[in-house]
Amino acid sequence: MIPKSKPRAPRHVVQSAALKEWRKDPLRGPMPEFYVAGFRNYYTDSFDPGGSGRGLYDDAIFVVGPETFVAFNANVDPSAFRKGVASLIPGWYPYKPGKHGISRPGGGYPAFRPATRGEALPVTRDGESGRSQRDGIAINIHRGGINTTSSEGCQTIHPSQWDAFHALVTMELKKSGQKTFYYCLIDGPVV
Repeated sequence: MIPKSKPRAPRHVVQSAALKEWRKDPLRGPMPEFYVAGFRNYYTDSFDPGGSGRGLYDDAIFVVGPETFVAFNANVDPSAFRKGVASLIPGWYPYKPGKHGISRPGGGYPAFRPATRGEALPVTRDGESGRSQRDGIAINIHRGGINTTSSEGCQTIHPSQWDAFHALVTMELKKSGQKTFYYCLIDGPVV
């Protein structure tokens, strides 16, 4: 399921929420000008009243740059509850262009992958309490499915919007002369 419209939060609200998350680490320098921000539960109960948010494009991802601000319908949760499945913990993480499903015939398809050592990121896991002792590996940002969000912990974009998202992030990387970008996951709706 996908909402009838793209997310509509104003730029200053998205930037303020991202800055608040950035400042949680006092050792960080200035916040990057180009980044991608994901909001878990963007649509809260208006899209899935009382539901879990799993298997729905009820979240939002924004591409933010000096001259860019574009919203996409997204999913930042696993598609279903299953013991041991990872969910990314909110925070700022470096990402790079790559492929998803690299073990599949044909070597996978375009995606963005963690640019961390071993592609490991902090996660919680279904059936465990608190932060998992096992980091999540390859919590990618990739194209989701039409009938499913196609996520075992990855951040997915609705397939009707994936090509535009991928092209925009790729263009912003090129414009800024960067090989990586930061992805900021924020828990809770945009307020």
